[in-house]
Amino acid sequence: MSPPSLIQASAPSTHSAPIALSYELFPPRNESASASLWDTIRELECTNPDYVSVTYGANGSNRDTAVELLNRLLTETSLRPLAHLTCVGNTADELAEIISELLDHGVRGILALRGDLPQDAPSQPRAGSLSYAQDLIELIRRVEQRRSALLCAGKVAIGVAAYPAQHPESPSIEHDVEVLLAKQRSGADFSITQVFFHADQYKDLVSRARRAGVSIPIIPGVMPLTSLRRVQRLGDLTGVAPSTKLLDALGRADDAAESRRIGVGATVDLARAALDAGAPGIHLYTFNEHAAALEVLDKLQLLRPARPQPGLRGASSTIGTTARLVRA
Repeated sequence: MSPPSLIQASAPSTHSAPIALSYELFPPRNESASASLWDTIRELECTNPDYVSVTYGANGSNRDTAVELLNRLLTETSLRPLAHLTCVGNTADELAEIISELLDHGVRGILALRGDLPQDAPSQPRAGSLSYAQDLIELIRRVEQRRSALLCAGKVAIGVAAYPAQHPESPSIEHDVEVLLAKQRSGADFSITQVFFHADQYKDLVSRARRAGVSIPIIPGVMPLTSLRRVQRLGDLTGVAPSTKLLDALGRADDAAESRRIGVGATVDLARAALDAGAPGIHLYTFNEHAAALEVLDKLQLLRPARPQPGLRGASSTIGTTARLVRA
């Protein structure tokens, strides 16, 4: 696949922030998957995203491979990693050790999640284990405070999950917003939404959250909707019903190429609707595949800051005066 190109364009306003761009990756399960993932990483790196998030298995089941991937991203690429971290099933001491390890590797962004227990987990939670993302956020801030000298008085960026549709375990969408507000009060800096399939779900979430006092950015998480089976599976896992129109169209597709064309179009429409509703960025769930994500990005033509290329950081920069349209 040809590398993405960047087209310079004048920024529409010197006072408006560029649209943030990020991707989600997950640690590879074997050597073959690793080779494919690194092909994807190199393609995505060309689009100069603000960060890439790296998932973390239930109860840290893939901790070693996740940390290895984070370390390679930091040392072998220009990408900024955002480390997923789940707390369910782990004690505060265990998690503090993991947080310290991430910071020692150079990670400065953590997506704090409750997570799901593995299927073989005991019925009763371990003594001292954390139960909620809010507890994890507060723990990260305590670890950060103890290590402030090592961080040069810097600050760890903490992201959290937000839910455009009702969380499967929540009593109401209002409760979901209360939880998001509690995460903000505990120290969260931004949120990324769960997958959603209807444009009004994101807009309604933002409206409810702002009325409740949530002020942190709410970034829409968008999945390339190119696979009928994946869309159905994500709907089942999240409890969010996919669009019937989309399911019907994907089901009638003659081949993979037609399915991808339909799915990319639907994804672009969803992302544009979120941006029109004021979304500060787009977070693309890639499933470690770059082709569909870059096609979506190409059609969106996001206005992005013109950062210096790696190795040219000493050169004069045009940041603040020009921007670029990202095209794949």
